Amino acid sequence: MKRAVAFTGPSNSGKTTLIEKIASRLISTYKIAIIKNDPSNKAQFDKEGKDSYKFYQTGAEVVVTSPTRTTYFSHRQKNLDEIIHMLGEFDYLFVEGLKYLPLPRIGVFRNEIDNSYFDYIKAVAIDDTIDKNTIPSTIDILDLNNIDQIISWILKNAKEI
Repeated sequence: MKRAVAFTGPSNSGKTTLIEKIASRLISTYKIAIIKNDPSNKAQFDKEGKDSYKFYQTGAEVVVTSPTRTTYFSHRQKNLDEIIHMLGEFDYLFVEGLKYLPLPRIGVFRNEIDNSYFDYIKAVAIDDTIDKNTIPSTIDILDLNNIDQIISWILKNAKEI
């Protein structure tokens, strides 16, 4: 059974660090997959001059495979179902961003909370810089520094996909 949960929040709120900690803790028990949204198209994955870079520059779909990994470079945007199919076998999928996806979502906040996120999150992961009284009672409050608590919430609330 494949299950998914998403993480959202402003830049530098700690989303990536949180996902990294959760994945590191669960990877010995579960097969974990992660999707990272790059809305401003800033990420770079290949180096100019390398064969894979040259192949990608042709406009082709490119797969680089080795004994320890497979990397897929695509010019085409993929929807969630296509990405899930590409990922193959996994138990838990963590999605950073892509707030339009209908997944249980944890908002990650430090220093300041943005209540515009409240409409599409089920929980917040916050530290003591956030006043808990500013969180609606319909949203679960998780301690950003308590990975076990957040993992328990994920295991209970992740959506079967």
